[in-house]
Amino acid sequence: MSKGDEGYGEWEELVGAALLGTDRRRGGGPAGSPEALLDAAAVHTVRRRAGLRPAAAGPLPEPAPRDPRPAPPEAARRRLAQLLAGRTGAGSGSGRRGSAPDLTELLPQWLAVAGRHGYRAPAALVPALLDAARARTDLRPQALALAGTRGLWLARLNPDWRFALRGGAGGTGELPDVTDPAGVERLWQEGLFAERVALLGAVRAHEAAAAPRLLATTWATERAEDRLMFLDSLRVGLSEEDEPFLEAALGDRSRNVRATAAELLSALPRSALAGRMAERALACVGPEGVTPPAECDAGMLRDGVVKRPPAGRGERAWWLGQIVEAAPLSCWRERFGGLGPAEIVALPVAGAEGWTEELHAAWCRAAVRQRDAAWSRALLGPPSASPAAGPGTASLAERAKLLETLPDAERAEWVAEFIRAHGLSEAFQLLGVCVVPWAGALGRAVVDALDMAREAGSYPWSFSGVMGLAERCLDPAEAGRLEALTAATEEPPDAVPGAAAYWAEAFQRLVATLRLRAAMLSELAPAA
Repeated sequence: MSKGDEGYGEWEELVGAALLGTDRRRGGGPAGSPEALLDAAAVHTVRRRAGLRPAAAGPLPEPAPRDPRPAPPEAARRRLAQLLAGRTGAGSGSGRRGSAPDLTELLPQWLAVAGRHGYRAPAALVPALLDAARARTDLRPQALALAGTRGLWLARLNPDWRFALRGGAGGTGELPDVTDPAGVERLWQEGLFAERVALLGAVRAHEAAAAPRLLATTWATERAEDRLMFLDSLRVGLSEEDEPFLEAALGDRSRNVRATAAELLSALPRSALAGRMAERALACVGPEGVTPPAECDAGMLRDGVVKRPPAGRGERAWWLGQIVEAAPLSCWRERFGGLGPAEIVALPVAGAEGWTEELHAAWCRAAVRQRDAAWSRALLGPPSASPAAGPGTASLAERAKLLETLPDAERAEWVAEFIRAHGLSEAFQLLGVCVVPWAGALGRAVVDALDMAREAGSYPWSFSGVMGLAERCLDPAEAGRLEALTAATEEPPDAVPGAAAYWAEAFQRLVATLRLRAAMLSELAPAA
């Protein structure tokens, strides 16, 4: 409303009366009580708003690209809406979780199964899915893949969802066809960093050897932190064809890039670097004992050995560990007279007081890096043995890494026997590397150990982590066997007060969650 508009003068009078007060206003204008002034202001406010001219409408955005993937079945869509809403049990008000399933913890599982079935996100739920991915970074790869091109389209319209444009996951719809050299070259030369990372991954998946060739075209001009990220992407599909590129990267001006290149080369047992490390390692370790290197020479530095040890580590022990972990494990059989991994690990290290632990720890790292199941078995030892007396390492984190090199069924059986021998308190990290769902012997071992802890009157809250893991990982078929454990039992005389009620509540939640997971799987199954 401009000064020439009708009603402008009256509005000015109202403003003046409000500033000076209705009883002090001179020269006419609105008079009376403050209430009358407010009534008049309300009328004129409506008049002012009604007199505004609408702005010209902006151009509409282009329609979202079509996503050819099928939508999930109706029941699964309703379940996704429920999981995104995150409705959970109310609990008891005492800080306990209650007996209702925690729906937010089942969302990753729903997304994973939907992804395996090749579904797209229901259009109406894409905004909620993007909000969930914004709040939880662990959901982003699967959530963005499910949201697909529609999710990217929405992300360009809402600044809160711009994270979807920065990551490679879910954005492969924006990448050129990897068989289109011109399109690949254009995006590689001109794209944003996240787009280039996604492109490199797509090229790697299509033809592994093409990824280092693409990297080589711009390698000399890349920033050090970008070179490191690009180099790290070669872990997927690593093969001997990558050796020339990685060997050249050993001369990189960045220490971190050199170290990563050396690590990747050491995972290739027939690489030239692995041969050089084997020569150094065999000169240091043998049946006669351990003689660590006396110095860290230029060749060792180029091959990725870090000269300065961390606080509390001796230099020679530090260099020895790096050399042994980078040497191919196959070199030790001949050095130790044809013995196998288990026999070598069991040998006393002659005249090497203090070196045994360092040597075994390096062999553990080598077994993980080279994915050598035979050496992992030897270093793990029998699951019934005390972790402190294990041949390789007492660290459960390191043992979990060794377990990951074993076949799925063998890994589950090893952890099941470990639980039967040592209980659940030591097994949390080991369970985390077992394939879901926990079926057969592993599932039974977990359930039996939880039941034994309940019967013993153990402090129940110390098992909440394992119980939460069981809710997400146990085979849903275990629900029937667990039903008998949902009733409250009489507490042992030395039990923690209230423990029986807590255990009953926890088992009720476990059974309810397993049944809900079974329903989820059924709902997501494609129609016959």
